[in-house]
Amino acid sequence: MNGDTPNPALLPAGLMDLLPPEAEREAALVEAMMATFAGHGYERLRPPLLEFEDSLLAGSGAAVAEQTFRLMDPVSQRMMGLRADTTPQVARIAATRLAQQARPLRLCYSGQVLRVRGTQLAPERQLPQAGIELIGSEAAAADAEVALVAAEALARVGLPDVSLDITLPTMAPALLEAAGVAPALRGRLARALDRKDAAAVTALAAEAGPLAAALPVLLQAAGAADGALAALAGTGLPPAARAIADNAAAVIAAIRARAPGLRITLDPVEFRGFRYHVGVAFTLYGPGNAGELARGGRYLSQGDEPATGMSLYPDAVLRAAPMPPRRPRVFIPAGAAEDAARRLREQGFATVAALSPADAPEGLRCTHVLRDGAAVPLEEKG
Repeated sequence: MNGDTPNPALLPAGLMDLLPPEAEREAALVEAMMATFAGHGYERLRPPLLEFEDSLLAGSGAAVAEQTFRLMDPVSQRMMGLRADTTPQVARIAATRLAQQARPLRLCYSGQVLRVRGTQLAPERQLPQAGIELIGSEAAAADAEVALVAAEALARVGLPDVSLDITLPTMAPALLEAAGVAPALRGRLARALDRKDAAAVTALAAEAGPLAAALPVLLQAAGAADGALAALAGTGLPPAARAIADNAAAVIAAIRARAPGLRITLDPVEFRGFRYHVGVAFTLYGPGNAGELARGGRYLSQGDEPATGMSLYPDAVLRAAPMPPRRPRVFIPAGAAEDAARRLREQGFATVAALSPADAPEGLRCTHVLRDGAAVPLEEKG
Protein backbone atom coordinates (compact mmCIF):
# COMPACT_ATOMS: atom_id res chain seq x y z
CA MET A 1 0.00 0.00 0.00
CA ASN A 2 1.25 3.50 -0.85
CA GLY A 3 2.53 5.25 2.27
CA ASP A 4 0.45 8.35 1.39
CA THR A 5 -2.83 6.41 1.20
CA PRO A 6 -4.89 6.97 4.35
CA ASN A 7 -5.82 3.90 6.32
CA PRO A 8 -9.64 3.65 6.19
CA ALA A 9 -9.68 1.84 9.56
CA LEU A 10 -7.92 4.76 11.30
CA LEU A 11 -10.32 6.86 13.38
CA PRO A 12 -9.80 10.13 15.26
CA ALA A 13 -8.49 9.83 18.81
CA GLY A 14 -11.20 8.88 21.28
CA LEU A 15 -13.53 7.41 18.65
CA MET A 16 -13.98 3.72 17.94
CA ASP A 17 -16.08 1.16 16.12
CA LEU A 18 -18.08 -1.13 18.39
CA LEU A 19 -18.12 -4.55 16.76
CA PRO A 20 -20.15 -7.75 17.22
CA PRO A 21 -20.97 -9.05 19.75
CA GLU A 22 -20.27 -6.02 21.97
CA ALA A 23 -22.56 -3.70 19.99
CA GLU A 24 -25.48 -6.08 20.51
CA ARG A 25 -24.63 -6.47 24.20
CA GLU A 26 -24.56 -2.71 24.70
CA ALA A 27 -27.89 -2.25 22.93
CA ALA A 28 -29.47 -4.99 25.05
CA LEU A 29 -28.09 -3.42 28.24
CA VAL A 30 -29.50 -0.04 27.31
CA GLU A 31 -32.92 -1.46 26.53
CA ALA A 32 -32.99 -3.39 29.81
CA MET A 33 -32.17 -0.19 31.72
CA MET A 34 -34.78 1.76 29.76
CA ALA A 35 -37.35 -0.91 30.64
CA THR A 36 -36.53 -0.36 34.33
CA PHE A 37 -37.01 3.38 33.93
CA ALA A 38 -40.34 2.87 32.16
CA GLY A 39 -41.49 0.59 34.95
CA HIS A 40 -41.13 3.49 37.39
CA GLY A 41 -43.14 5.86 35.21
CA TYR A 42 -40.27 7.57 33.35
CA GLU A 43 -41.37 8.45 29.82
CA ARG A 44 -38.91 8.25 26.95
CA LEU A 45 -37.91 11.18 24.78
CA ARG A 46 -35.32 11.63 22.03
CA PRO A 47 -33.57 15.00 21.72
CA PRO A 48 -31.64 15.78 18.51
CA LEU A 49 -27.88 15.32 18.26
CA LEU A 50 -27.46 18.96 17.17
CA GLU A 51 -29.03 22.12 18.48
CA PHE A 52 -28.47 25.82 18.06
CA GLU A 53 -25.60 26.80 20.30
CA ASP A 54 -27.49 29.44 22.28
CA SER A 55 -30.19 26.97 23.39
CA LEU A 56 -27.89 23.94 23.84
CA LEU A 57 -25.55 25.85 26.16
CA ALA A 58 -28.24 27.69 28.14
CA GLY A 59 -28.74 26.99 31.84
CA SER A 60 -27.00 23.81 32.96
CA GLY A 61 -25.59 23.41 29.44
CA ALA A 62 -23.06 26.15 30.20
CA ALA A 63 -21.21 23.65 32.43
CA VAL A 64 -20.26 21.54 29.39
CA ALA A 65 -19.62 24.40 26.95
CA GLU A 66 -15.88 23.66 26.81
CA GLN A 67 -16.62 20.04 25.87
CA THR A 68 -19.03 20.92 23.05
CA PHE A 69 -18.16 20.59 19.38
CA ARG A 70 -19.46 23.56 17.38
CA LEU A 71 -20.18 23.95 13.67
CA MET A 72 -21.96 26.35 11.35
CA ASP A 73 -25.39 25.35 10.08
CA PRO A 74 -25.26 25.89 6.30
CA VAL A 75 -29.06 26.29 6.20
CA SER A 76 -29.68 28.90 8.92
CA GLN A 77 -26.13 30.30 9.04
CA ARG A 78 -26.27 29.98 12.83
CA MET A 79 -23.80 28.21 15.10
CA MET A 80 -24.85 24.77 16.31
CA GLY A 81 -23.44 22.42 18.95
CA LEU A 82 -23.20 18.64 19.19
CA ARG A 83 -24.48 17.56 22.58
CA ALA A 84 -21.85 16.70 25.18
CA ASP A 85 -24.48 15.82 27.79
CA THR A 86 -28.19 15.04 27.42
CA THR A 87 -29.44 16.56 30.69
CA PRO A 88 -29.46 20.18 29.40
CA GLN A 89 -31.54 19.09 26.41
CA VAL A 90 -34.09 17.42 28.66
CA ALA A 91 -34.23 20.63 30.71
CA ARG A 92 -34.96 22.64 27.54
CA ILE A 93 -37.74 20.27 26.50
CA ALA A 94 -39.28 20.37 29.98
CA ALA A 95 -39.26 24.17 29.99
CA THR A 96 -40.68 24.56 26.47
CA ARG A 97 -42.48 21.65 24.82
CA LEU A 98 -43.65 20.20 28.15
CA ALA A 99 -44.09 23.47 30.05
CA GLN A 100 -47.83 22.92 30.54
CA GLN A 101 -47.54 19.27 31.62
CA ALA A 102 -48.22 18.49 35.29
CA ARG A 103 -45.21 18.24 37.62
CA PRO A 104 -43.23 16.37 38.59
CA LEU A 105 -42.12 15.21 35.15
CA ARG A 106 -40.43 11.84 34.91
CA LEU A 107 -38.42 11.60 31.70
CA CYS A 108 -35.80 9.14 30.41
CA TYR A 109 -33.49 9.01 27.41
CA SER A 110 -30.75 7.06 25.69
CA GLY A 111 -28.34 8.12 22.98
CA GLN A 112 -24.79 9.13 22.12
CA VAL A 113 -22.90 12.20 23.33
CA LEU A 114 -19.71 13.65 21.83
CA ARG A 115 -17.07 15.54 23.76
CA VAL A 116 -14.12 17.64 22.64
CA ARG A 117 -11.67 15.67 24.74
CA GLY A 118 -11.53 12.61 26.95
CA THR A 119 -9.53 12.14 30.12
CA GLN A 120 -6.44 10.09 30.91
CA LEU A 121 -8.56 7.41 32.54
CA ALA A 122 -11.41 7.62 30.01
CA PRO A 123 -10.03 8.73 26.64
CA GLU A 124 -13.25 8.02 24.73
CA ARG A 125 -14.91 11.10 23.24
CA GLN A 126 -18.08 9.49 21.91
CA LEU A 127 -20.06 7.88 24.71
CA PRO A 128 -23.43 6.21 25.07
CA GLN A 129 -25.70 7.62 27.76
CA ALA A 130 -28.94 6.48 29.32
CA GLY A 131 -30.62 8.34 32.12
CA ILE A 132 -33.56 9.69 34.01
CA GLU A 133 -34.61 13.20 34.99
CA LEU A 134 -37.23 14.05 37.63
CA ILE A 135 -38.24 17.68 37.14
CA GLY A 136 -40.46 19.84 39.33
CA SER A 137 -39.94 18.42 42.84
CA GLU A 138 -37.73 19.70 45.65
CA ALA A 139 -38.42 16.69 47.88
CA ALA A 140 -35.60 14.59 49.29
CA ALA A 141 -37.68 11.61 48.14
CA ALA A 142 -37.13 12.71 44.52
CA ASP A 143 -33.33 12.54 44.91
CA ALA A 144 -33.70 9.16 46.61
CA GLU A 145 -35.90 7.90 43.80
CA VAL A 146 -33.47 8.65 40.97
CA ALA A 147 -30.60 7.02 42.87
CA LEU A 148 -32.63 3.90 43.60
CA VAL A 149 -34.09 3.57 40.10
CA ALA A 150 -30.56 3.80 38.65
CA ALA A 151 -29.34 1.15 41.09
CA GLU A 152 -32.27 -1.09 40.12
CA ALA A 153 -31.43 -0.66 36.44
CA LEU A 154 -27.87 -1.81 37.11
CA ALA A 155 -29.13 -4.80 39.10
CA ARG A 156 -31.34 -5.73 36.15
CA VAL A 157 -28.30 -6.07 33.88
CA GLY A 158 -26.35 -8.20 36.36
CA LEU A 159 -24.79 -5.68 38.75
CA PRO A 160 -26.69 -5.92 42.04
CA ASP A 161 -23.73 -5.15 44.32
CA VAL A 162 -23.27 -1.46 43.56
CA SER A 163 -22.39 1.21 46.10
CA LEU A 164 -23.71 4.76 46.20
CA ASP A 165 -21.32 7.62 46.92
CA ILE A 166 -22.99 10.88 47.91
CA THR A 167 -21.19 14.20 47.80
CA LEU A 168 -22.25 17.71 48.79
CA PRO A 169 -20.65 19.98 46.17
CA THR A 170 -22.16 23.14 47.68
CA MET A 171 -20.97 22.48 51.27
CA ALA A 172 -17.37 23.75 50.95
CA PRO A 173 -18.43 26.88 49.00
CA ALA A 174 -21.11 27.60 51.63
CA LEU A 175 -18.57 27.37 54.45
CA LEU A 176 -16.04 29.53 52.61
CA GLU A 177 -18.72 32.08 51.76
CA ALA A 178 -19.88 32.28 55.39
CA ALA A 179 -16.26 32.70 56.51
CA GLY A 180 -15.70 35.56 54.06
CA VAL A 181 -12.54 33.92 52.71
CA ALA A 182 -10.58 36.03 50.21
CA PRO A 183 -10.57 34.67 46.62
CA ALA A 184 -6.86 33.77 46.60
CA LEU A 185 -7.09 31.79 49.85
CA ARG A 186 -10.36 30.23 48.70
CA GLY A 187 -8.62 28.94 45.57
CA ARG A 188 -5.79 27.43 47.63
CA LEU A 189 -8.29 25.75 49.95
CA ALA A 190 -10.27 24.37 47.02
CA ARG A 191 -7.11 22.84 45.52
CA ALA A 192 -6.14 21.32 48.88
CA LEU A 193 -9.62 19.84 49.28
CA ASP A 194 -9.47 18.44 45.76
CA ARG A 195 -6.13 16.74 46.57
CA LYS A 196 -7.50 15.48 49.92
CA ASP A 197 -4.44 17.11 51.54
CA ALA A 198 -5.55 17.09 55.18
CA ALA A 199 -2.48 18.94 56.48
CA ALA A 200 -2.85 21.75 53.95
CA VAL A 201 -6.61 22.02 54.55
CA THR A 202 -6.04 22.28 58.32
CA ALA A 203 -3.40 24.99 57.92
CA LEU A 204 -5.37 27.00 55.40
CA ALA A 205 -8.63 26.69 57.34
CA ALA A 206 -6.91 28.11 60.41
CA GLU A 207 -5.78 31.03 58.29
CA ALA A 208 -9.33 31.49 56.95
CA GLY A 209 -10.92 31.91 60.37
CA PRO A 210 -13.20 30.01 62.77
CA LEU A 211 -16.10 29.49 60.34
CA ALA A 212 -13.78 27.48 58.07
CA ALA A 213 -12.71 25.21 60.93
CA ALA A 214 -15.34 22.67 59.93
CA LEU A 215 -13.50 21.90 56.67
CA PRO A 216 -10.73 19.66 58.09
CA VAL A 217 -13.27 17.90 60.35
CA LEU A 218 -15.58 17.16 57.42
CA LEU A 219 -12.68 16.15 55.19
CA GLN A 220 -11.73 13.48 57.70
CA ALA A 221 -15.38 12.38 58.04
CA ALA A 222 -15.64 11.07 54.48
CA GLY A 223 -16.57 7.40 54.46
CA ALA A 224 -19.53 5.34 55.60
CA ALA A 225 -22.68 7.46 55.59
CA ASP A 226 -23.46 7.01 59.31
CA GLY A 227 -20.09 8.34 60.42
CA ALA A 228 -20.19 11.27 58.03
CA LEU A 229 -23.74 12.19 59.12
CA ALA A 230 -22.64 12.06 62.76
CA ALA A 231 -19.75 14.41 61.98
CA LEU A 232 -22.12 16.81 60.23
CA ALA A 233 -24.56 16.70 63.13
CA GLY A 234 -21.82 17.34 65.68
CA THR A 235 -20.13 20.21 63.86
CA GLY A 236 -21.14 23.83 64.26
CA LEU A 237 -22.26 24.93 60.82
CA PRO A 238 -23.59 28.28 59.60
CA PRO A 239 -27.27 28.24 58.50
CA ALA A 240 -26.68 27.66 54.77
CA ALA A 241 -24.30 24.77 55.45
CA ARG A 242 -26.64 23.31 58.08
CA ALA A 243 -29.47 23.26 55.52
CA ILE A 244 -27.23 21.32 53.13
CA ALA A 245 -26.36 18.79 55.86
CA ASP A 246 -30.00 18.37 56.90
CA ASN A 247 -31.03 17.78 53.29
CA ALA A 248 -28.32 15.12 52.90
CA ALA A 249 -29.58 13.36 56.02
CA ALA A 250 -33.15 13.43 54.65
CA VAL A 251 -32.07 12.01 51.27
CA ILE A 252 -30.11 9.18 52.92
CA ALA A 253 -33.05 8.38 55.21
CA ALA A 254 -35.36 8.20 52.19
CA ILE A 255 -32.96 5.88 50.38
CA ARG A 256 -32.58 3.59 53.39
CA ALA A 257 -36.34 3.39 53.85
CA ARG A 258 -36.61 1.74 50.42
CA ALA A 259 -33.23 -0.01 50.13
CA PRO A 260 -31.78 -0.72 53.58
CA GLY A 261 -29.08 -2.99 52.17
CA LEU A 262 -27.55 -0.48 49.74
CA ARG A 263 -23.99 0.53 50.64
CA ILE A 264 -23.82 4.33 51.00
CA THR A 265 -20.77 6.53 51.53
CA LEU A 266 -20.80 10.28 52.08
CA ASP A 267 -18.08 12.84 51.41
CA PRO A 268 -19.31 16.20 52.75
CA VAL A 269 -16.66 18.42 51.09
CA GLU A 270 -16.06 16.65 47.78
CA PHE A 271 -17.06 18.89 44.87
CA ARG A 272 -16.15 16.88 41.79
CA GLY A 273 -18.73 16.45 39.08
CA PHE A 274 -20.77 18.75 36.92
CA ARG A 275 -20.67 22.37 38.00
CA TYR A 276 -24.44 22.67 37.74
CA HIS A 277 -25.17 20.49 40.79
CA VAL A 278 -26.82 22.52 43.57
CA GLY A 279 -27.60 19.82 46.14
CA VAL A 280 -26.65 16.22 46.73
CA ALA A 281 -24.60 14.61 43.95
CA PHE A 282 -24.45 10.87 43.33
CA THR A 283 -22.00 8.39 41.89
CA LEU A 284 -22.83 4.68 41.57
CA TYR A 285 -19.78 2.40 41.65
CA GLY A 286 -19.66 -1.18 40.47
CA PRO A 287 -18.16 -4.06 42.45
CA GLY A 288 -14.39 -4.45 42.65
CA ASN A 289 -12.55 -2.19 40.25
CA ALA A 290 -15.52 -1.63 37.94
CA GLY A 291 -15.36 2.14 38.52
CA GLU A 292 -18.09 4.71 37.93
CA LEU A 293 -21.26 3.36 36.35
CA ALA A 294 -23.56 6.36 36.83
CA ARG A 295 -23.50 9.92 38.04
CA GLY A 296 -26.14 12.52 38.82
CA GLY A 297 -27.72 14.70 41.44
CA ARG A 298 -29.75 17.81 42.17
CA TYR A 299 -29.70 20.75 39.74
CA LEU A 300 -31.83 23.65 38.54
CA SER A 301 -33.62 23.13 35.27
CA GLN A 302 -34.47 26.04 33.00
CA GLY A 303 -36.37 28.81 34.76
CA ASP A 304 -34.77 27.66 38.04
CA GLU A 305 -37.18 24.74 38.24
CA PRO A 306 -35.98 22.14 40.78
CA ALA A 307 -34.76 18.91 39.20
CA THR A 308 -32.72 15.82 39.91
CA GLY A 309 -31.43 13.03 37.70
CA MET A 310 -28.94 10.27 36.98
CA SER A 311 -26.92 9.50 33.86
CA LEU A 312 -25.76 5.89 33.39
CA TYR A 313 -22.74 5.01 31.26
CA PRO A 314 -23.50 1.90 29.20
CA ASP A 315 -19.89 1.52 28.04
CA ALA A 316 -18.72 1.21 31.66
CA VAL A 317 -21.67 -1.05 32.46
CA LEU A 318 -20.75 -3.23 29.49
CA ARG A 319 -17.24 -3.76 30.91
CA ALA A 320 -18.51 -4.51 34.42
CA ALA A 321 -21.59 -6.65 33.76
CA PRO A 322 -21.28 -10.43 33.50
CA MET A 323 -21.11 -11.81 29.98
CA PRO A 324 -24.54 -13.12 29.00
CA PRO A 325 -24.81 -16.32 27.00
CA ARG A 326 -24.60 -15.61 23.29
CA ARG A 327 -27.65 -16.22 21.18
CA PRO A 328 -27.21 -19.58 19.44
CA ARG A 329 -26.84 -19.34 15.65
CA VAL A 330 -28.37 -22.04 13.48
CA PHE A 331 -27.07 -22.67 9.97
CA ILE A 332 -29.98 -23.15 7.56
CA PRO A 333 -28.92 -25.19 4.51
CA ALA A 334 -30.16 -24.11 1.10
CA GLY A 335 -33.63 -25.43 0.33
CA ALA A 336 -34.65 -25.95 3.99
CA ALA A 337 -38.29 -25.33 4.88
CA GLU A 338 -38.92 -21.75 5.99
CA ASP A 339 -41.38 -22.94 8.64
CA ALA A 340 -38.59 -24.75 10.50
CA ALA A 341 -36.39 -21.64 10.49
CA ARG A 342 -39.27 -19.48 11.71
CA ARG A 343 -39.97 -21.87 14.61
CA LEU A 344 -36.32 -21.70 15.63
CA ARG A 345 -36.38 -17.88 15.66
CA GLU A 346 -39.47 -18.00 17.87
CA GLN A 347 -37.47 -20.20 20.26
CA GLY A 348 -34.71 -17.58 20.49
CA PHE A 349 -32.26 -18.86 17.89
CA ALA A 350 -30.67 -16.68 15.22
CA THR A 351 -31.03 -18.35 11.83
CA VAL A 352 -28.27 -17.90 9.25
CA ALA A 353 -29.37 -18.97 5.79
CA ALA A 354 -26.94 -20.40 3.25
CA LEU A 355 -26.78 -18.19 0.17
CA SER A 356 -24.31 -20.23 -1.88
CA PRO A 357 -22.70 -23.70 -1.83
CA ALA A 358 -19.56 -22.11 -0.42
CA ASP A 359 -21.32 -21.04 2.79
CA ALA A 360 -20.35 -23.19 5.78
CA PRO A 361 -21.63 -23.10 9.37
CA GLU A 362 -18.13 -22.83 10.86
CA GLY A 363 -17.23 -19.79 8.78
CA LEU A 364 -20.49 -18.08 9.70
CA ARG A 365 -19.85 -18.64 13.44
CA CYS A 366 -22.86 -20.92 13.82
CA THR A 367 -23.32 -23.06 16.92
CA HIS A 368 -26.03 -25.32 15.44
CA VAL A 369 -27.18 -26.64 12.09
CA LEU A 370 -30.74 -27.38 10.99
CA ARG A 371 -31.30 -31.11 10.47
CA ASP A 372 -34.61 -32.95 10.24
CA GLY A 373 -36.44 -29.80 11.38
CA ALA A 374 -34.40 -29.37 14.59
CA ALA A 375 -31.36 -27.37 15.68
CA VAL A 376 -28.48 -29.81 16.20
CA PRO A 377 -25.32 -28.63 17.97
CA LEU A 378 -22.55 -28.28 15.43
CA GLU A 379 -20.26 -30.84 17.05
CA GLU A 380 -23.05 -33.44 16.72
CA LYS A 381 -24.10 -32.66 13.15
CA GLY A 382 -22.29 -35.66 11.70
